[in-house]
Amino acid sequence: MGSFSIWHWLIVLLIVVMVFGTKKLKNLGSDLGGAVKGFKDGMKDGGADAASAPAANPQVTQAAKAEQTTIDVEAKQKS
Repeated sequence: MGSFSIWHWLIVLLIVVMVFGTKKLKNLGSDLGGAVKGFKDGMKDGGADAASAPAANPQVTQAAKAEQTTIDVEAKQKS
């Protein structure tokens, strides 16, 4: 009862192709592939940069200390 047959999946695929079109689905597939490739490259680079990561932390804290401006905001309700 919980599983669908191949015919159900083919009908769903046909409806998706009719709604989005083949060009958008092709672009979506290439974008997804590029994102996965970028993620894998980032994970490889992340392991190599682990030794230099503590050196990057003082820069972030110095920038946070330099930014000491405060914006005073008053919230009002719309009527």
